[in-house]
Amino acid sequence: MKRMVLAITGASGVIYGIRLAEELLLKEFEVHLIASDAACIVLEQELDWDFSSGRAQTFYQHLPGNNLVYYDNDDIAAVLASGSFQSEGMIVIPCSMSTLSAITYGSSNNLITRVADVMLKEKRQLILIPRETPLSTIHLRNMLLLSEMGVHIVPAMPGFYSKPTSIDEIVDFLVGKVLDLLNIPNDLYNRYV
Repeated sequence: MKRMVLAITGASGVIYGIRLAEELLLKEFEVHLIASDAACIVLEQELDWDFSSGRAQTFYQHLPGNNLVYYDNDDIAAVLASGSFQSEGMIVIPCSMSTLSAITYGSSNNLITRVADVMLKEKRQLILIPRETPLSTIHLRNMLLLSEMGVHIVPAMPGFYSKPTSIDEIVDFLVGKVLDLLNIPNDLYNRYV
């Protein structure tokens, strides 16, 4: 079974991360999920999630299948923090500018940034989906530095050539683009022809 590390941070647009998790699980990936504290706040605000039963339990309730493994972001000793943990790569979706900055400069002070640092040092696939507007010069410079290191930067900017008629279709467009980068077949959006 293929493994993928998926991180959700506190930027608006957590629906992107949840939708990608659903697709990876449906495609029988083992998904190793990390959510920041801020991500859980945004999940409550944007998707009306209730974490009163605990974070791990809430994610297990909302995401399909048995191939989900949840990690607390403060668990810096988790197996994911080691280069010996094998995976297809890591996606941070959405990626806050704070997380993007920490990844750029190797500030590994939580599990998300530590695992991203491992992906960089091991030369594994790392995909960041920044969700912020407008972008400052600092944001753009950080993205350029990461791109020069081989990181895929996929801003949450939907295309409209597929003529979306719902928010779900706009979300699926971006998720489909991420799956394309991972060479995972999908038909989540109408391709330009």
